[in-house]
Parts: sequence; C-alpha cells; structure tokens
Amino acid sequence: MTATGRTSTAPDVVDVVALGESMVTFLPSRPGRLADVPSFERAIGGAESNVACVLAAAGHSARWVGRAGADGFGDHLVEAIGSYGVDVSAVRRDPGRPTGVYFRTAGDRAGDAHEVAYYRAGSAASAMSVDTMDLDAIRSGRVLHLSGITPALSADCLGLVRELTARRPGRPLVSFDVNHRPGLWREARHGHGPEVLLELARGADLVFVGDDEARDAWDLAGPEAVRAALPEPEMLVVKQGASGATAFHGTDVTSVPALHVDVVAAVGAGDAFAAGFLSATLRGLPVRERLRHGHLMAAAALTVPGDLATPPARGHADRLVALDDSAWGRLRLGPGWTQDVPGAEEEGRTP
Repeated sequence: MTATGRTSTAPDVVDVVALGESMVTFLPSRPGRLADVPSFERAIGGAESNVACVLAAAGHSARWVGRAGADGFGDHLVEAIGSYGVDVSAVRRDPGRPTGVYFRTAGDRAGDAHEVAYYRAGSAASAMSVDTMDLDAIRSGRVLHLSGITPALSADCLGLVRELTARRPGRPLVSFDVNHRPGLWREARHGHGPEVLLELARGADLVFVGDDEARDAWDLAGPEAVRAALPEPEMLVVKQGASGATAFHGTDVTSVPALHVDVVAAVGAGDAFAAGFLSATLRGLPVRERLRHGHLMAAAALTVPGDLATPPARGHADRLVALDDSAWGRLRLGPGWTQDVPGAEEEGRTP
C-alpha cells in the first residue's frame, strides 16, 4: 500500500493532513500529587497534531486542521504547532468556546499515582462538524490522519469522522489510530466507544491499534484476532509494546521487534510510531522498513521528557533501518541517540 494521493489539482495539496483536538498542557515542575505541585510549565498536546509535528520535522509537508478558541491559549497552540513547520492555515478559531487545557503529574502515565485533570468540556474542538469545518482542506492531503479521540468529543465530531471514513472514490488514504480513551467515552452520550471505534476503523485504509487497546475495548487477544475482527483495512498495524509490532497487508504478515530503549518518559511514543510508519509509507518503502521507522520515531519520543522529539536525520534513520536482524536486535538507544554518530550502529549502540 502506498499513499497515491488525490486526483485534485488544488495547489495546497500536502503529504499529510491531521485532524483533531489539540490542547494546551501544563507539565508539573516536580513529581507529586497535583494538589502538591506549586507550578507548571506550559506545552502543547494532541495525538493528531503530534503526528503532524513529527512529520513536518522529518521533512514532509503537513497540515493540522482543528478548532481552537479565540483566546490566548488558542494563540499559543496555533503558534507552537506552526513553529514545527506545520501548516495551520485551516485551523478555525471559535469566539464562543475556549481552547481545551489539561494538567498532569510527572512520571509514567500507566502508574496508579498518575493524575490528569482535563478542562475540555464545551471546548472549541468539540464543535468540529461537517458544517463547521473546511472539508476541502481536510481532504487536501495524500494521507488523512484521524484518531479515535475526535469522535468521543461530541456527536458532531463523530458525524464528521464518519463522513471522512466513508469509503468513496477519490478520497485520500485514510489513516486511523484507534486511541481508545475509556474516560472520554464514559462521559459521552452519543455512542458506545468500542462499537464506534470498530465501525470507524473498518472504514479506514490504514489502522494503528495497540494490543492492550484491542483487549480492553474488544476483548481480542493477539494480532491475529485483531485482524480477524478488522479484515477491511488494507493495512493493519498492531502495536505490541516492548515486544514489537505486527503489520497485516492483504494476506502478508510482517513482524518487527521493538528496540531496546533507555526510557526517559513514556509519553508520545504511539503518535511518534504512527508518524514514522506514515513517513515511510509516503516514501513507498517496504512494510518491514515502515515498521522499523515507526520503532525509531517511537524511540526518539521515549528518550526525551516531553511528547515531541526531534527525529533522527533521514539518512541516519535509513542506515539503522537497513541493519541486519542481528544488528537491529543489538541496538540500544538512549538520550541523544538521534544525533548521527559514525560507526555507532555497527557496535550496537547509538550514540
């Protein structure tokens, strides 16, 4: 499968359009309960905009489409995403609804002590709909990247994603990251999350899903069970955490083990993996190499404190992807590995 693109001759066609909510996030100045943290540092967060930022940093043309409040937080959001080289010209500003924000504690998101406080109800992004968004701009990419977060925000958002995943001639290649967020769906009154996500995934061309998500949402154990439940997408990628990832392409099955990574913060890896896989897809690389590029982008995110990391230079990544299985298995990546250090890959370390 390659991203062959639209038949449109519009001058603003880009490699990837990512649609979804992005929020201002406040990161704690020190570990501890939210009640005990005295100050926070402002950043940005959003699954789809993260993908756009990584792809732009990797040299692709990327556009983020969403809605933000006509407020200071919205200004910061649009400016910050644009600073990565992402086209933000199609972002709509809403004077009547605020930009969503959230606060989180430090440390691993999977830990029992981790806290996240979202202030997104009634946000500008929740008003995304077929009527309030520029569908031509949304469909102006070779790839349209969506996630399961957007349809959980409101009935209008769900209607928009249903429209975009409807199979029709001339649409871009539709990429869908399941991103099952049970907390969001518990608050939603417009559908049952697991059923909705399965429906939307069946309409996509390329689907990313974690094996833990598939187990929790659909009670499916193992990549083969996920493929049996999702035969429609031309490409299905099942992420298996530290074990690796498996891609189903037609009747072909390709598995690539994950890398050994000295983790700094376990955030942003899923979005980075999707960006790496999409980057390699846009380049028409074989499936095995797409998975390896996904693992490398995930490793870049895992070895920095925040969600977004500077990706390795394309030549550096390509050399690592070209390693034989033995050398790939010996790699151990730590902070700073994205810097190209000659000879490091042959020794099984970088840098």
